[in-house]
Amino acid sequence: MDRIKALITLRNLSFIVSSFFFFYLLHYFITGAGGPLQLATRMVPIAIIIYVLNTLQTKNIYPRLGTIGNMIVGAIYIAIALFAFIYFLYEYQNIFMYRAGSYSDLDILVGALVFFLIMEISRKMHTILFAVNVVLVVYSLYGYLSPIDFFWHPGVSMTRIITSTTLELATGVYGRYAQMALTLVAAFLLLAAVAKAFGAQNAIIQYIYAVFGRTKHNIPQVAVLSSATLGAVSGSGAANTAVTGSFTIPLMIKHGIHPVYAGAVETAASMGGLIMPPLMAVAGFIMADFLGVPYWDVVLRGFSLGFIYFSAVIMSVYLLSVSSVAQEEVETPDVALYDKLKTYSFFACIISLIIMMGVIGYGPMRAAVYTACLLSLLLLLIHLYFKYKAGEISFQDQKLPAMARDIIETHADMAWYLVILMSTLGIMIGLFTVTGFIMRMGALMMQLGSVSIFLTIMVAWAFGWLAGTGLPPTATYIVVAVIVAPPFIAWGINPWVAHIFVFLISVWGELSPPTSLTAAVASRLANASFMRTMMTALKICLPILVMSFAIFVRTDLVTNPGWAQVRDTFLVATGTLGFTFAMFGRFVTRISLDIPLKLTLSLLALLPLFHPDLLYAIVGSVIVTAALVVGVIQHKRIGPLRKLQKEAAAAAAEYKQHKEKKDKKEKSRK
Repeated sequence: MDRIKALITLRNLSFIVSSFFFFYLLHYFITGAGGPLQLATRMVPIAIIIYVLNTLQTKNIYPRLGTIGNMIVGAIYIAIALFAFIYFLYEYQNIFMYRAGSYSDLDILVGALVFFLIMEISRKMHTILFAVNVVLVVYSLYGYLSPIDFFWHPGVSMTRIITSTTLELATGVYGRYAQMALTLVAAFLLLAAVAKAFGAQNAIIQYIYAVFGRTKHNIPQVAVLSSATLGAVSGSGAANTAVTGSFTIPLMIKHGIHPVYAGAVETAASMGGLIMPPLMAVAGFIMADFLGVPYWDVVLRGFSLGFIYFSAVIMSVYLLSVSSVAQEEVETPDVALYDKLKTYSFFACIISLIIMMGVIGYGPMRAAVYTACLLSLLLLLIHLYFKYKAGEISFQDQKLPAMARDIIETHADMAWYLVILMSTLGIMIGLFTVTGFIMRMGALMMQLGSVSIFLTIMVAWAFGWLAGTGLPPTATYIVVAVIVAPPFIAWGINPWVAHIFVFLISVWGELSPPTSLTAAVASRLANASFMRTMMTALKICLPILVMSFAIFVRTDLVTNPGWAQVRDTFLVATGTLGFTFAMFGRFVTRISLDIPLKLTLSLLALLPLFHPDLLYAIVGSVIVTAALVVGVIQHKRIGPLRKLQKEAAAAAAEYKQHKEKKDKKEKSRK
């Protein structure tokens, strides 16, 4: 009995529920039984239970209630979720088909319980998103009181709000966003869970460090390349920062890099993880759904965007490092053979994923599951060989049951967060729809477009930036795409251009002031100022902002995969690199001469980015490329000199301060 009691813990209970969640999803990935809508009605309550159990383990849901009070509240939440799970298990067909539009009182009660539970969890997880939903609920109820005609509507009842967001199933808690999180996104998260459990993530970082971190000013590039690699399967800037930054930020600080700069580099690099295929911040899946295209079509565009982004970030970090970090060689540790094999296995599986989706033609969910199985097999073989055949000491403490448990818990921990986030977004979009707000905003955007398309683009960018200051990137993309993309398309803008523009806005919004979760994590790891870290990262990423607007001119970048896409990718990359050098590089030491040269380079960079004539764009690109080659050589030559001058000035100031203190003491003594 004592042994049984010892096993009854919150962690074990959470593992049991996570296992049910994991294997139920795995069964769906293989069979597709029941369809995504039925899957959502069953797994959303399970995601809520996992949230409650995990929160009770790490911190209290309501700290003021104490342990017993929180246990009681947690039990109530779990009971509500279980009740909803069982109710939809037996009544799904009746609600979906026979009672649609004429729901029973018990149906409405269950819907109300789920609605308020999701709202309360969102209050704890995403305060701003919760506040927006509360405002929308009030607006839905009392829109007829609005004195402004634009916002007026006849109002809806609370019952209608509940049924539209929980029982009608097409939108709301169980709508397509939650379904997407449980199908496509959850399948791709298997890769990250397997890589973490077998230690592949740390192996990749160590390998990149050994290959690229041979000099001090190359150390920041380790952060950039690590984030680009792991961001491909994390889909979260903050999560990417937490994984890679826990190693790269202390490494940079250890080698004399300022903590603010170290945190900013990691922030800027991790933001690229939101752009990199195959996960693309989850927004890529939603984009494919909006456009009605295979996900592989989105991935093809994502590779171009990722190439441009990381080209500019690598250039920014290089120029800053040459000017501020000593050019000294660093003794990097040897990478063990098993870490190399883990790294090769991970990259091989990413390549196989691309081949499955792009060449063989598998659907993304099926390709992700096959790739996760392949990665599991390769990493398992490496583990078995080095533990039992080679007798590697570091493998002796690694137990396969514990690693299997880690896969299940990691996957469930990543998936439940996205499921609840998507359910919350479903409520928001449902409330937007039921009040007719989306149609009115669309009409307003159409009126702006009749005045000026340029004005419409700038208003859309400002709206996305404001939304991004408080919402996660996925939420920002959904909200802005629903409101902005249809008017853009109606005015003749290509749907790909419209949605990629919105996607880039949502990524930029995650980094923009005054809030940035990614910068917050990085600054905490660096023990640096949050605002200084965020503003420095913003400066590193600023040249990328032009890419958001360049796609309106270089449309082949996102509309025409093939050689035309490659051409426009290099044109836009050249232009952004030109702006990057103008911001961070130096042609000559004399400022009076350097500034005009960089201004000239900036003007030339506008040609490959925005000139409508392709010939002018290509000629401008050639000139900018030549100027970049000369500029990088010059910057490398004078950069260390500038550093020495700064060090000399700092030493002189320190000596002067020391002398003044000494003279003051001497005078006081006399």
